[in-house]
Amino acid sequence: MAKHLINSRDFSVDEIVELFDEAREFLDVQSSDLLNGKLIITIFFENSTRTLSSFEIAAKRLGCEVVSLNVSKSSTSKGETLYDTAANLNAMSPHAIVVRHKNSGVPQILSNHVSCSIINGGDGSHAHPTQALLDLFTIMQIHKDVKGKKIAIVGDIKNSRVANSNIELLTRFGMDVILVAPPHFMPKSGLKKSYRLEDVVDEVDVLMSLRTQIERHEQPIYASLKDYASDYCITKEMIGDRDIIVMHPGPVNRNIDIDDEVLSDPRCKVLDQVKNGVALRMAVLKKLLI
Repeated sequence: MAKHLINSRDFSVDEIVELFDEAREFLDVQSSDLLNGKLIITIFFENSTRTLSSFEIAAKRLGCEVVSLNVSKSSTSKGETLYDTAANLNAMSPHAIVVRHKNSGVPQILSNHVSCSIINGGDGSHAHPTQALLDLFTIMQIHKDVKGKKIAIVGDIKNSRVANSNIELLTRFGMDVILVAPPHFMPKSGLKKSYRLEDVVDEVDVLMSLRTQIERHEQPIYASLKDYASDYCITKEMIGDRDIIVMHPGPVNRNIDIDDEVLSDPRCKVLDQVKNGVALRMAVLKKLLI
């Protein structure tokens, strides 16, 4: 039976701790033949820079062959159904398929129609498990024991798959999650909520900003993103000299999500997240394919 990573719940706490141990060892690995001969297919129905390149680099560093399918030139653009696409890809005998899709649930559906591992690279506003895993991994580089640590997730939470996966994972590891957003971006949740970022900045250890998911909005929410930024942009003035770390899954809207000064501050871990993402995905590939 092939093993899959569809959402963050697919791995237990003990499995994640072991995964992080593997990821730490992979941080400085540039080349390995650990997965030599394995074939990885990436098929992204939505745009991606970090996730797609991170998976491909991770796979190649482990010795995999990688085939990246151009969706705009694939048969799906000619009317081929998702099921037929899955069947055809599976017939090529890959060891894993990494998929991103605008519709929630697609990776789960694919996992029922292929004999290889399916890794969810993000599906709609549902889940992005490897992003949540690399985020927790990054936090634990600073705070080895995260139980009781507080994190504010800030921004378009309602439409964010990153937020969904992080909420599940971080609370499972004992972190206190505070949701900070305007009312129209706030999901229904039993977690602590705030509509003002300045009201929570003094009590949290981590600030995680999210991109405004304009493409998922049925109609414009703000006349200008600058209006949003005036209330929710993480600025140097706001964080001052606090002992805090700032994160973002990318892409960052500069001076909308986080200002230039904070992005260049050593407390900002955005580039650490990118580096850690490669190592974490190497560990995921090893776990699923060996």
